[in-house]
Amino acid sequence: MPVTGAGLIRFFEEETYGIKIKPKYVVLMAVGFITLVMILWARPLLPF
Repeated sequence: MPVTGAGLIRFFEEETYGIKIKPKYVVLMAVGFITLVMILWARPLLPF
C-alpha cells in the first residue's frame, strides 16, 4: 500500500469567497487601531 502525502499539509486551490487581505495589512490595521485607542484614551491627559 503506497504512502501518499503522509504528514504533509494539503493546500486547497479552490476559489474561496470573502474578503482577501494580506496578513501585513491586517497587522498594520491592528497596530493603527491600538494606537488610535491609546490616543483617545490619553486625550483627557493632553493639554489640547
